[in-house]
Amino acid sequence: MRHRGIGFYLGRLGLYAFLTLFAFIMIFPFLYMMSTSLKTSNDVFRTPPRLLPYSPIERELDGQIRPVFLFNLDGVNTEMYATGQTEQFGFFTSPENIIVDTPRASRVEVEFPLAEAVETGESITLTRADGREATFPIYEVIAPNGETVRLPLAFRGGLMRFRAFDNPEITLFASQRTAEAAEFVDPQWGNYQAVLNLNLDRALVNTTLVTVGVVVGQLITSIFGGYAFSRVEFKGRDTLFLVYLGSIMIPFVVLIIPMYRLMVLLGWQNTLVSLIVPWIFTAYGTFLMRQFFMSIPKEIEEAALMDGASRFRILWGIFVPLSTPAIATLAIFSFLYAWNSFLWPLLIIGEGNTNNHVLTLALIRLSNAFAESPNIVLTGAAIAILPPMILFVLAQRYFIEGVASSGVKG
Repeated sequence: MRHRGIGFYLGRLGLYAFLTLFAFIMIFPFLYMMSTSLKTSNDVFRTPPRLLPYSPIERELDGQIRPVFLFNLDGVNTEMYATGQTEQFGFFTSPENIIVDTPRASRVEVEFPLAEAVETGESITLTRADGREATFPIYEVIAPNGETVRLPLAFRGGLMRFRAFDNPEITLFASQRTAEAAEFVDPQWGNYQAVLNLNLDRALVNTTLVTVGVVVGQLITSIFGGYAFSRVEFKGRDTLFLVYLGSIMIPFVVLIIPMYRLMVLLGWQNTLVSLIVPWIFTAYGTFLMRQFFMSIPKEIEEAALMDGASRFRILWGIFVPLSTPAIATLAIFSFLYAWNSFLWPLLIIGEGNTNNHVLTLALIRLSNAFAESPNIVLTGAAIAILPPMILFVLAQRYFIEGVASSGVKG
């Protein structure tokens, strides 16, 4: 029993570890988007990439703001700055360490100023992979341990002079590109304000208005339609419902031209009303509410009718309160569709009418204008994705109840 108990807990531990890893993999793109939206443009292109947003530490010196670089001198991290002065250095190594085809990839043994290196007049010749020969001159240089050595010159390049902030006499030469910059975690919350100022605030308001209109319209029409098809007896009800339900199978591309022509005839082209009215009727929503209403016992409705309640009062006083999970499910689906709609707004609003743009259209313009600044583009994406995510988190309990109940009782 003891071994079985240990195996059971180890199995559960492994399962939780796997699920945690899988959840992290799924949520990582979202985390990367949020972290990139808080970075500067330079930090985005840093190699290797980092998750947290960093900014360089700067200090004032002689009236100038200079970035701080960290160098380990005798075991102590010393803050230094780039003077702007470069000097030509030679990078020397032993013959066996020279990579003939790409000398700059060779393992360097000594970095030494070329002006101080003594040319011996000798050289070594090595053969490249293509059969050609490469010559490397030999110099006398001083190694880090103080000894004078004779080594071939692998390649040459310029190094920046760095000087300590606290002691100007302490200097060294290094590559500014590879030098360790002193940094601190610095979220760039101003990216959000900058993006909102790029007409995204107007697009956010438009999207909110359209989404609220579509959600409210679909809830009202679906509740009335679902109640009529589930509780009200009239001739041809089931046939009409099947025809209405079959409209789900019609592809949207088939309806684009008729709907566009209808909007033009009504004078609704390039207006927000064209994004709301055509979508307040949904066969899926009517079907969902009908299936849920049919699961409510008829005895409740019959008792209310005997007490003199009207159909309208029964619907809003009994059926709607009992259908909260289904209504929440429909509201989430409607919200996600209206919030993320792209093709229809692109066709009926157009790219040039920026005053009536919704978020999806504004994000396209943003990505085209700031293609070289991923932090700005992902900031706009974060603004667009946060409201649906927050709504789903707050309403997930009702969503799960609605899916479960509609699947079991339908």
